Amino acid sequence: MEKIKWGVLGTAYIFERDTARGMKLAQNCEMTAIAGRSMEKAQRFKEKYGFRKAYGSYEELLEDPEIEAVYIPLPNTMHYEWTIKALQHGKHVLCEKPLAPAAAQAREMFQAAKENHVFLMEAFAYQHSPYIKEIRKAVEDGVIGELRYAEAALITSDYDHSNIRMRRETLGGCTYDIGVYAMSFLQRMIGKKPEKIHAASSFSEEGIDMYTTGIFEYPGRLKAHFDCGMVLETEKNSALDRFQLHGSKGSIVSENFAFNAPGSLTYRIRTFDGLDELHTVEVPNNYCLEVEQLGRCIRGEETPWMTEEFSVSLAETVDCVLKEIGY
Repeated sequence: MEKIKWGVLGTAYIFERDTARGMKLAQNCEMTAIAGRSMEKAQRFKEKYGFRKAYGSYEELLEDPEIEAVYIPLPNTMHYEWTIKALQHGKHVLCEKPLAPAAAQAREMFQAAKENHVFLMEAFAYQHSPYIKEIRKAVEDGVIGELRYAEAALITSDYDHSNIRMRRETLGGCTYDIGVYAMSFLQRMIGKKPEKIHAASSFSEEGIDMYTTGIFEYPGRLKAHFDCGMVLETEKNSALDRFQLHGSKGSIVSENFAFNAPGSLTYRIRTFDGLDELHTVEVPNNYCLEVEQLGRCIRGEETPWMTEEFSVSLAETVDCVLKEIGY
């Protein structure tokens, strides 16, 4: 198998904690180069994760003709700039969620990908999970009938105030950081964006939303609800992940579930005619799945699971939520 030569722009925590392991596990990925804001830090990451090259600036990595694909784990405010630059250098891009601060920028990013004949994919690792795909298929197959109500939530610890999640100038706050998980889950299961959005938030002294809740309205009888918040015990890395899907014939409810978790995840299907089943899905490393999938796209074997339509539509929904809460 000819492996995709990957470069990583930045030494962010999400790369250290999650994506590095996923890239190592990915059979079609070669971890070729790492770039940092300083050569010293890039060299440390090169040695730690087994890259062949280290660069002291992002520009230098993008100039490397050997690099085929770039992973961008930079802060939210830097996604647009460095994704555009990478695309203009002819690199395929996997950019961390949220793809852009606003839908207008997301559209520009995908346009740049088209103009440069490369792929752009938003890095929503959990969306590649066989668990999520199995539940979506159950909904599509009408196992619980016509959807009437859906809800999803992700509540986490808050963070030290030096953390970029806790600062408005770095697009912190729970909607950008974790609300996109709940909203993207609803979009995947329902298959479209809402017609009307109502949302409210609780804000910190620094002006970021610490807890946001919203109601989505769709044509017909369907309603959805999401919650997101950074309100659990500070720096304890604890989280509450959940979802429910209720239809005209029954329901699907999460049991052992976390958005990006590998391992044995479960959900329960109950129907009004008496069915009560616990389903278990064995989930591999989700970060590995997204890296491998983009690699297959680059080799012409597949098209992206996280499509332009999905990411732009989600960004439009996030725009509306942020407008509703006055962020």
